Amino acid sequence: MVKFVGREAELQTLHQMLQENNQVAIAAIAGMGGLGKTELALQYAMAHRETYKGGICWLLAKTGDVGIQVVQFARTQLDLNLPEDLTEDSQNKLLAQVQYCWRHWREGDVLVVLDDVAQYKEVKPYLPPSSSRFKVLMTTRQRLGTSIKQLSLDVLQPEAALELLQSLIGAERLQKELDVANSLCKWLGYLPLGLELVGRYLCQEGQQDLSLAKMLQRLEKKRLEQTALVEREDDMTAQWGVQAAFELSWHELKDADKQMGCLLSLFAAAPIPWKLVELCLPEEDEEDLEEIRNNKLLKLHLLQRKGEGIYQLHPLLREFFQYKCIGLEQAEELKRSLCRVMVAVAKEIPEDATLKKITAVSPAIPHIAEVANHLIQCVSDDDLLWPFEGNATFYNAQGLYNQALPWLKQCLEVTKKRFAEEHPSVAASLNNLALLYDSQGRYSEAEPLYIQALALRRQLLGDEHPNVALNLNNLGCFYESQGRYSEAEPLYIQALALWRKLLGDEHPSVALSLSNLAVLYYSQGRYNDAEPLCIQALALRRKLLGEEHPDFAITLNNLAKLYYLQGRYTKAEPLYLQALEILEQGLGVSHSSTIKCRENLANLRVGAARRRHRLPP
Repeated sequence: MVKFVGREAELQTLHQMLQENNQVAIAAIAGMGGLGKTELALQYAMAHRETYKGGICWLLAKTGDVGIQVVQFARTQLDLNLPEDLTEDSQNKLLAQVQYCWRHWREGDVLVVLDDVAQYKEVKPYLPPSSSRFKVLMTTRQRLGTSIKQLSLDVLQPEAALELLQSLIGAERLQKELDVANSLCKWLGYLPLGLELVGRYLCQEGQQDLSLAKMLQRLEKKRLEQTALVEREDDMTAQWGVQAAFELSWHELKDADKQMGCLLSLFAAAPIPWKLVELCLPEEDEEDLEEIRNNKLLKLHLLQRKGEGIYQLHPLLREFFQYKCIGLEQAEELKRSLCRVMVAVAKEIPEDATLKKITAVSPAIPHIAEVANHLIQCVSDDDLLWPFEGNATFYNAQGLYNQALPWLKQCLEVTKKRFAEEHPSVAASLNNLALLYDSQGRYSEAEPLYIQALALRRQLLGDEHPNVALNLNNLGCFYESQGRYSEAEPLYIQALALWRKLLGDEHPSVALSLSNLAVLYYSQGRYNDAEPLCIQALALRRKLLGEEHPDFAITLNNLAKLYYLQGRYTKAEPLYLQALEILEQGLGVSHSSTIKCRENLANLRVGAARRRHRLPP
């Protein structure tokens, strides 16, 4: 393992900066790409693990959704259960959750690292409160203002650069050509990334006898040959050496290695689960892919290991690989393959996702977003909605409607652009956006979208289609939630009849329709009409979904509430208890459905107590 060298003084200075302020200490490691900002932050965190007894929370600022990352870290690493009713304002729900996490964080000093901050104002609301125990460290290329302590990271000093190169190629080899080694470090601009690339190149099989002088000649030649990429931006001049070093490494790669690098560059600038890479190349042997990863990309420092099964490209190398991807024969197929994989992942995100499922899918979310934002032209017509819906469902399942909304708006825009106004995908987008507005209580915006979606589906699909039944059901739910029962009932009845005709009597959609109609009836006090429907829905969900499914538990809860409203407490209580146990195990104790069931049980017990003791309501 290569020793971390050249930044010892900066590590000491950084620690002093973070410790000297009793309030939140924000130290920004600023500088251009390739200087080793992330590595310095990582080395600091590793060196001071014992200082921060409250934990080290590493957040990826560039991928966005810093608040989501804080909440998921607290849930998975600290076993923190967040209540669902932190705020009634869905716009501020994520912020309220983050603030709850900071208030209930593990005891002891805490280091929060935000890596690669581009827009400070976007992450600022999610920072921990002003407290001496929270220390915040950011890496950035930006100047973040006078209120933030700034450690300006420069290129390595010549002696430190030489020490880094020696740690890579060995003292004996370096001392043989000490003057040339100094020239090589200078030519590379004393950039750690450039030195890493050259050092790894010199150590690979077949290059152990390559002189440093010859290496310098090759770099100078590559710099003359390749200038297009570095001339695109003014601040790339100091990184010509990195570009030339990358060009040499590129020409050492076989076609399969190059293809792998280009594929990795198509993923988001975020950690990549290796399993996703394998899925993109289903025809390739897993051991062959691991060989490319371990013995080429990792050895040449073209790829970094971030954890078990997790890898990431350095931002500069990701850019270089993307540049090379332009001329790669397989580029379009790689893009389509990545899109197919991410669409498949998006399709597997359930609307009623449990905490376990949310945590499992989280690493894929930035890459689904990358497809939606930059590769959507490579997604087929049939799958066009899924990258947007996948991201929206991920946030919607957590009640984070404000984070879901942009994805559904973007989905509607993209579908209209590709298909024009009258298309089933446009109808689906309208329906999904209406559902979200409905969840936010934005009823005046939701209703016209529901009506448009229903009309468009009837026009395109005819009156007898399962999706038309779905829209009828959704519009019925919308009216019911506002107490507009006379408008909801005929829609529910139409949906139920249509689903039975098209899908048969034993289908989950029929069970849903029966359940909704039952709730509508008992909300109106029509208990005799509601009870048989609720019992039918329960039996159907038991048969189709099993007794451990959340939907079965919700139907139990509904039947229990019906009995409670009738004063039949002894019949209601065991149903509530059974429903609560299923929901706690399946959705967690803090899920909104679990909390509602628990509240219903509490209300029942209060009602029963009043009845026994003849207390006034």
